Amino acid sequence: MFGTMFWDLGSRRTREQDILNAMGSMYGSVMFLGFQNCTSVQPVVAVERTVFYRERAAGMYSALPYAFGQVAIELPHVLIQSIIYGVIVYSMMGFEWTASKFFWYLFFMYFTFLYFTFYGMMTVAVTPNHNIAGIVSSFFFQIWNIFSGFIIPRTRIPIWWRWYYWFCPLAWTLYGLVVSQFGDVKHTFESGETVEHFVRTYFDFRHDFVGVVAIIIVGICILFGLIFAYSIKTFNFQQR
Repeated sequence: MFGTMFWDLGSRRTREQDILNAMGSMYGSVMFLGFQNCTSVQPVVAVERTVFYRERAAGMYSALPYAFGQVAIELPHVLIQSIIYGVIVYSMMGFEWTASKFFWYLFFMYFTFLYFTFYGMMTVAVTPNHNIAGIVSSFFFQIWNIFSGFIIPRTRIPIWWRWYYWFCPLAWTLYGLVVSQFGDVKHTFESGETVEHFVRTYFDFRHDFVGVVAIIIVGICILFGLIFAYSIKTFNFQQR
C-alpha cells in the first residue's frame, strides 16, 4: 500500500518539495508500521507476563533469562518484516539502487521497527496491564510525532524546545533515512541548489554523521530492551 501511495517519490529531485515528499513517505511508513508493531506486541507480552508470574512462583522461570528470551525472539521476526517491507517499498518508491543506500535503508528500518517493538514491551513491563501501556505509549507517540523533525525541522524548533529533539527516537530514524538517501546527492534543483546543500542547510543533516546516527539507533534498541528486562525483574503487578 505504501509503495503504491508514494510511487517513485525517491527518484524525483526537481524541486526542494520533492525531497520533503520523500521524507514524508519515510515518516508515514515508519510511524504507521512502528505503531502497529508496538500495539500488537503489548497484549501478547501482558498475557505472557501473567504466565511468567505463575511459573516464577513455582521456581521454573528466572526473570532475566525470561526477559532476554522475549527480546531475542523478536530479532528474527522483525528482521523478516524489515526485509520483506524494505525490498518491496524501496523499489516501488524509486530510491537509488546502490548497495550502500539500500543496506542503510534496511538497517534503519530494521532497528526502527525493533525499538518500536521493544518500546511496546517496555511500556507493558512498567505498567499493570496492556490497557494502561497503550495509553502511555500513545502519549509519547504524540511527543515523538511533534519532535520528529518532519512537521517542523530542528533548525526551526524554538531554542527552548530544541533539546528534546535529540531525545526523540523517531528524529534519529528520519535523520538516518534522509541523510543516507540524499545527504551525498550532487543533483541540482531548478533553483540551482544541490540536494546535498538543501539537506545540510534546511535540516542540518550531515552525511558524515550517518555512522553516529546508526550507533545511536542501536543504542535506543538496547536501552528499551534493558529497561524491559529490569522492569520484569523488579516490578510485580500480580494481584492476589
